[in-house]
Amino acid sequence: MACKDDYERVGEEAIKPVFPQGVAQNFTLTYTETKEEMTTEDQDSSKIIAILTSPLTEDFDNQPFKYRTFPKGLQVDFFDDENQKSVITADYGIVYSQTNLIDLQGNVVIESHDGKKLEAPQLYFDRSNNWIFTEATFTYTNPEDGTVMDGEGMDFNRDFSFFKAHKTYGLMMIKEENQ
Repeated sequence: MACKDDYERVGEEAIKPVFPQGVAQNFTLTYTETKEEMTTEDQDSSKIIAILTSPLTEDFDNQPFKYRTFPKGLQVDFFDDENQKSVITADYGIVYSQTNLIDLQGNVVIESHDGKKLEAPQLYFDRSNNWIFTEATFTYTNPEDGTVMDGEGMDFNRDFSFFKAHKTYGLMMIKEENQ
């Protein structure tokens, strides 16, 4: 009887520690794709889609809900079909493997190849749909037309061709079409 432990743990005692299955430091990961599916003996050139760099990543794919963290920040260089580079930086990031959702936090900046810039404290990127969104405040700068837009909440596609701001304020130039 004396060796039996019937004590019910609560609070911090009840929390089971979570450890990553892998840790990588100062790494670069290059995402590539080929035009057609290849077999093991095929030879073809591949195209670079993105380059991810980070000082530290922790892999929690050993958990029931799999994820990967970037506790010291990350930078992602994206390349479009014309090989033009856009850059995303953040102080912290989480990639949820099962849902294809990326949560970027702290000084998130997206700079497109044509000079457009989006700054926000937090952004979500849905990789399955190539859709980016936030409910936080943001600043969007477009040097082509001299627009600086501030707002709260927005969503857009990866190449900024569709942009919907929920609440905006600031200096915006609106072009009228002559008919």
